[in-house]
Amino acid sequence: MSVTLTEKAAERVQEILSRTPGSIGLRFGITESGCSGFAYSVGTAEAKSSDDQIFSSFGIDVYVNAKSMDLVAGTEIDYVSEGLNQTFRFSNPRATGECGCGESFAIAS
Repeated sequence: MSVTLTEKAAERVQEILSRTPGSIGLRFGITESGCSGFAYSVGTAEAKSSDDQIFSSFGIDVYVNAKSMDLVAGTEIDYVSEGLNQTFRFSNPRATGECGCGESFAIAS
């Protein structure tokens, strides 16, 4: 399973990458955090790691390390605007729940 970007997310990532010298794509993964167990980690990728899997959506390369891949396989990343708020939103088929604030998620064991 791959990790994909919607067209809106790819456009936003392209804007970020164009302002970040040396970036080669989007780095996406997880950290152990939050009240539900895991939090998404999103940033720019400056280099490919030996355990990265790379997925391409709308011309943007998404780098995911092996440790994160098991937890984010199949995730679609979208970029949404709601009123004055703009954010990335994650649709992860592996997630079984989210905390009330939406900052972390749980996976069934």
